[in-house]
Amino acid sequence: MRPSPEPGFRDFDLPGVTPSRQKRSRETTLALLRAGADMLRTRSLAELSIETLCAGVGATVGAFYSRFESKEAYFNALMALAARDGEQRLGDIRRPSADAGLDKLCHIIVSGIIAWMRNHEGVLRAALQHDDTRPDTWSPFKALAQATTMRATPLLLPAMGRGRKATKSRAIAFGFQVVLGTLVNAILNDPGPLSLASKEMETRLAGCLLLLLQAEIGQSTPR
Repeated sequence: MRPSPEPGFRDFDLPGVTPSRQKRSRETTLALLRAGADMLRTRSLAELSIETLCAGVGATVGAFYSRFESKEAYFNALMALAARDGEQRLGDIRRPSADAGLDKLCHIIVSGIIAWMRNHEGVLRAALQHDDTRPDTWSPFKALAQATTMRATPLLLPAMGRGRKATKSRAIAFGFQVVLGTLVNAILNDPGPLSLASKEMETRLAGCLLLLLQAEIGQSTPR
């Protein structure tokens, strides 16, 4: 069962999108955005046909262009919605308890990242593929990746013990580079053995992050 894209579609007041005052018009806009995000799971942006998209939701091509300035504006709206959802999820990350261990924290954070990527997999893949022609396209997600590290660092540092804060923060940043790089490769190339949809991906990536951070802790432990 595919995850619902609902969380990222609650607010679509976006540049390049004509505001909808009537409920039915807003519902059509929402249906077009949902349908496009779903279609991008199995096809590239170039293969995304506006005619097919409109037919799928019972709208006319004219209705599409009365809402979106262009196909590019439509895709920008999808990316903005995915980024907004990511920002909201970041804001919701909390340490479950004061004594939560490093292993628990790594699993919570990595699982949250993967859940977001699964929810917007098609849009993220299209953005990566589109990056060759529009270097700025991936920028919101690069910023989101940096924000993820900044948000996670103060959660993880207390569980890594005292001292060497700058060095440990660097280790956390590298750990997320490994995690995010693996997930981007899974989205773009799906080289295996684990796919983005695999539950094992969560377990192994959380374990990988944990090992990297434990190695850093070990370097500061007296022998």
